[in-house]
Amino acid sequence: MLNDFYKQFKSGTDIRGIASDGVEGEVLNLTNEAVKNMAGGFAMWLSQKLSKKASDLKISIGRDSRISGERIAEVVKNTLVSLGCNVIYTDYASTPSMFMTTVDLGCDGAVQITASHHPFNRNGLKFFTRQGGLEGSDITAILQYAQDEVTPEITTEGSCEYINYMEQYCENLKDLIKKEVNAENYDLPLDGFKIAVDAGNGVGGFYAYKVLAPLGADVSGSRYLDPDGMFPNHVPNPESPVAMKAISEAVIESGSDLGVIFDTDVDRGAVVDSKGNEINRNRLVALASTIALENCEGGTIVTDSITSDGLKEFIEKTLGGKHYRYRRGYKNVIDKAIELNAQGIPCPLAIETSGHAAMQENYFLDDGAYLCTKIIIKAAQLRREGKDISDLISSLKEAKEEKEIRIKITDPEFRARGEKVIAQLTEYAEKAEGWQVADDNREGIRVSFDKQNGDGWFLLRLSVHDPIMPLNIESNQEGGVEIIYSHLTDFFKTTEGLDI
Repeated sequence: MLNDFYKQFKSGTDIRGIASDGVEGEVLNLTNEAVKNMAGGFAMWLSQKLSKKASDLKISIGRDSRISGERIAEVVKNTLVSLGCNVIYTDYASTPSMFMTTVDLGCDGAVQITASHHPFNRNGLKFFTRQGGLEGSDITAILQYAQDEVTPEITTEGSCEYINYMEQYCENLKDLIKKEVNAENYDLPLDGFKIAVDAGNGVGGFYAYKVLAPLGADVSGSRYLDPDGMFPNHVPNPESPVAMKAISEAVIESGSDLGVIFDTDVDRGAVVDSKGNEINRNRLVALASTIALENCEGGTIVTDSITSDGLKEFIEKTLGGKHYRYRRGYKNVIDKAIELNAQGIPCPLAIETSGHAAMQENYFLDDGAYLCTKIIIKAAQLRREGKDISDLISSLKEAKEEKEIRIKITDPEFRARGEKVIAQLTEYAEKAEGWQVADDNREGIRVSFDKQNGDGWFLLRLSVHDPIMPLNIESNQEGGVEIIYSHLTDFFKTTEGLDI
């Protein structure tokens, strides 16, 4: 069983910790010793999973732009080489590209050093095999090996080779654009197209100057392309209003036809149209669904649980697809889509409102650059018809108001307490007049209300990792969120273990 020290690093399907000083009250815990043990734990886990000696393992290592990335990369490299592994080091790399090393370079496993959009002082380790990202149980096993300092038997010294894999990754994306746009000038399919890219000083700057510009695109309106692990301009996060405002401004000021924004390690992305209108969250899901269902008529789109009623109507009535709401957590959504496909239910897309989008045609890999590439291809095709990308989702009905309230759970046994509250609210809702409990919800409880009672819905669920119960409310009328919330106040007064 994991002790408190190693337990703190488990973050769903990743390992994360405090890797740099500089934030008051946050003590560095992702030390060289801890990282060494974690790298050894991954080698042990991979060796056992594949029934291979460490000396027969080929493992790639990459990192995002965080200030602690180089230090951690050195520890991981040296550890794996000392255990006999054959290491490929890519230096700066996107997280999705690290999975692709298992496809293009024949790696048995991959390690990406990243903490996504989290603050500069955080970092972590994300692992891949040829089957994709690891499950939470795999992370627990790796941390257990790390805690116990269990590593594979050493039979020989390993090796380390530097490969600039991002060059090949970019070539793959360029080839995809050329093929699917199929322009008259085949090698310059984006000629005359102006696209602004905001990498937020993460590692996504490659997309502007290695993918778009060589295809003829004008990327002069781009911002923050240079890696800087202090993230001095804004948090690299497509869910951040500040970040989305930055890319919208960049598009408008430069007169670009489209804007693209990534998170730090490029596994998430979002876009803005030529008028600077944000296409993220429900809009991004609608746009991605439109593209995914073109070649999968009647297919199923798997999303997380907090997607809107308007999105469900858009997918099912406008696009003719099916909408499968599932649990929050991008890996949950991806795993469910893979499961449905295995059952013979065509599912071309798994997407979370946070911007994680995984397409069946791309190994169900959540890849922000791939998603934005598919959107740019569609935008280039529409441009021939004098249309804008936002025309595809013009019929999407959007809520007038929305709000998220994060309710703290004070009970130390927070998961049991949260589950009990949800059970109590379900019983309460089923008896309450005018409350319509959703029959297609698979996380927490979702309830809809008519026009007299707020004209919208709420979803109360338990956070994936934290002692928090997020309450999401949407309404189609002004003042509706407050009306819906007022329906809940009497219930919350009867609960225990919550800070209301």
